[in-house]
Amino acid sequence: MPEEKKPIVEMKDIGKSFGKVRVLGNVNFDIYPGEVHVLAGENGAGKSTLIKILSGVHADYEGVICMEGKEIHPKSPSEANNLGISVIHQELSVIQPLSVTENLFIGRNKTKCGFVLKKEQEKAAKKALLDIGIDIDVTKAAEYYAVSIQQLIEICKAISLNAKVIVMDEPSSALNHNDVQQLFKIIEKLKANGCGIVYITHKMEEIERLADRITVLRDGKLVGTAMAKELPTHELIKWMVGREVTMKKYREDARPGGECFRVEDVTVYDRAVEGKKLVDNVSLSVREGEVLGIEGLQGSGASELLQAIFGIYNKKLYKRMVLEGKEVSISNPKEAIENKVCLLTSDRKVNGYIPYMSIVDNALMPTLRNFAKNGWRNEKKEKEIVMKVGKELNFKVPSYGSPMIDLSGGNQQKVIFGKWLIANPKIMLLDEPTKGIDIGAKEEIYYLINSLTKQGIAVVLITSEMPELMSLSDRIVVMHRGKITAEYQSNKVTAEELLEAAMGKEEKP
Repeated sequence: MPEEKKPIVEMKDIGKSFGKVRVLGNVNFDIYPGEVHVLAGENGAGKSTLIKILSGVHADYEGVICMEGKEIHPKSPSEANNLGISVIHQELSVIQPLSVTENLFIGRNKTKCGFVLKKEQEKAAKKALLDIGIDIDVTKAAEYYAVSIQQLIEICKAISLNAKVIVMDEPSSALNHNDVQQLFKIIEKLKANGCGIVYITHKMEEIERLADRITVLRDGKLVGTAMAKELPTHELIKWMVGREVTMKKYREDARPGGECFRVEDVTVYDRAVEGKKLVDNVSLSVREGEVLGIEGLQGSGASELLQAIFGIYNKKLYKRMVLEGKEVSISNPKEAIENKVCLLTSDRKVNGYIPYMSIVDNALMPTLRNFAKNGWRNEKKEKEIVMKVGKELNFKVPSYGSPMIDLSGGNQQKVIFGKWLIANPKIMLLDEPTKGIDIGAKEEIYYLINSLTKQGIAVVLITSEMPELMSLSDRIVVMHRGKITAEYQSNKVTAEELLEAAMGKEEKP
């Protein structure tokens, strides 16, 4: 950074241990006014711990934090907020039943004589949201709005605290393309106002677009800090994983068999908007050992299609379903699992696992009754089953009795994969299987998907990362506004063609 600028925050020789496990060691990190400082590293690298120390979640640590030259020691998130440090977490903290205004002012209501100044707060909330380009009814409950709007409400809340440093942890994960562009505009405005931004993301295009500086952590240690323009992508990846990682074609030797699964005329209606179809009369099929990719922008209906197939809506939403040549009926998840149809959802923290249950219990949730005798559990046998799949998938866990929340994102995802492998699937529906995990863990997931198809399992894949979609798929269908608009062999289509179809330019009559 230019010499005339002084950092807003300096974190010096920061260390942290949980018991005997050292998670951070002598890390130095600083934030200057008017910059986006990307904090990068694989899951388990120590990024979250460093941010939790800065934001007051972990008050017990080694080292020193200085803010504008003065030593500070935030002992809680509210204390950090008062100091001018705000964090936008990847997991939404919006309270659904409360209004937008109540969410923005929770914990800091405007009052007079003990009464909340409701109209004044609503006026302030409206202005704060308009300042970042969001025009919504602030009197309505937050749950009325899409997840992308809720995420922008969270961002607005952080900004309204007049923070000098804002930490954004995967802030675009719940946003559509237009909202992401709005987020970028907000960040530019914050920079212009002298705010320091710490930005955590696994998306390389966001790093390239936003970063002024980049700091990389690996295994709890500082690998280095560099100006973004001086750290090319291939070098950044080497810093993160300690080796070169290149995107390659994983399906060159794929040999799909006959048709494994077919569903006809799937239709899903939007519960919030009467008459609106999220999925509009869609049919698709997938062969044994094939990866069928689905390309679609936010709101395309791709996720809702997989959820309908799996029975999430607890009703039959299709005309006909055929599995391995036999017509089947699935109207709820229980029937889906019984028919060997498994769904890995896009948000593992919401509906992929139970955080404080053990790895074994999570891995056996769909199939526990299969390993019980006369209603009695056999814990030894259960552990053996999970350890076997854990060895196959290379789980890296403290112990199999550890709660899922103790694992890195990549290992949580592998446990969820293991859960479905134990169910002996015939078709795997994968919705963003590498979302929120680091590059090294992604590569393991790629090989896992490939190994599934070698066993004859059919895979339907949704991913928002174009290189991943093209590398892992044998065939790609494109969805736009609830309909399939195009179909391609993955080796005979360009990213530009896929995007055009996803935007509706090749919509079928």
